[in-house]
Amino acid sequence: MATKALLVKLEAKPGMGDAVQEFLRSALPLVEEEPGTYPWFAVRFDDTTFGIIDAFPDESARDAHLNGPVGKALGARSDELFASPPEISPIDVLANKL
Repeated sequence: MATKALLVKLEAKPGMGDAVQEFLRSALPLVEEEPGTYPWFAVRFDDTTFGIIDAFPDESARDAHLNGPVGKALGARSDELFASPPEISPIDVLANKL
């Protein structure tokens, strides 16, 4: 059961919405290699606002994800793609249906 999660808000720079969308889609194969990340959603709210919602069985799986390939790629491309740094909120899962 998922007990820990992340809610990440991403605001694309003007004109970079499609690049952010592609970046998020390209992250899926990396996330699929993480046994402790399930579920993982990349979402688009409007032209410039995106998000990632993912869950983990425990704190160590969440930390592994944050320090893994997707977290590193997000940090490496942050200045290029985003109007402001990603807003990463660690949250606790109270209940779920997967």
